[in-house]
Amino acid sequence: MKTYIRRSAERGHVDHGWLDTRHSFSFGTYHDPDHMGFGPLRVINQDRVQPGAGFPLHGHRDMEIVSYVLSGTLAHQDSTGTRGRIRPGDVQLMRAGRGIRHSEMNGSDSEGVHFLQIWIRPAHASSEPGYQQEHFSRDRRGAVLLVSPDGRECSLQIDQDVDLWRLLVDEGHQTSRTLRGRRAWVQVIAGELEVGDVALGPGDGLGVEGESDLVLRARGEVEALLFDLP
Repeated sequence: MKTYIRRSAERGHVDHGWLDTRHSFSFGTYHDPDHMGFGPLRVINQDRVQPGAGFPLHGHRDMEIVSYVLSGTLAHQDSTGTRGRIRPGDVQLMRAGRGIRHSEMNGSDSEGVHFLQIWIRPAHASSEPGYQQEHFSRDRRGAVLLVSPDGRECSLQIDQDVDLWRLLVDEGHQTSRTLRGRRAWVQVIAGELEVGDVALGPGDGLGVEGESDLVLRARGEVEALLFDLP
């Protein structure tokens, strides 16, 4: 098994005042040729946006973009006519396809919004742009499928052979996950998690190649994302 450890403190960090962001992989003005993504997983940004601020209307193409809100409210608008508000427990999947323009703003004038912005390269170029949003109750403990290529288990359907799981587990919980793909990425949001013999804390990421099963053990209450990747 080959592993790639990306510690929280080693991530790229940019503070724009209105936006405080940490990049697991190269993004924008932060460039590190050793961290350009992991398979089709291209971006994991941990963003904190000040009240009344955000990302005004701008364009993307040929990217599957997932937003995972940790606290606060994210207000979405795009050129397909879709408007929405994303809160903790909600997951947004926007398909840029052949081209889409959108804005992601803090939906509050008094409270910050904290979320993960995730980009995944699609399997097909120039597809029809689209938008999906679903609520996944935080009362559902264990592993919950958020995103998949076939939309099974009420997950959002992505144009890539990727399963994205949310892990919400209590201290002492241990689980073994069998991977569909050839590699996996684990991103810890809160708590401490052991993956095999690697200990991870909040903000840490771990890439794994050449392993069909992962053993995960929670040290404290844990929230994490698991990407099952081709």
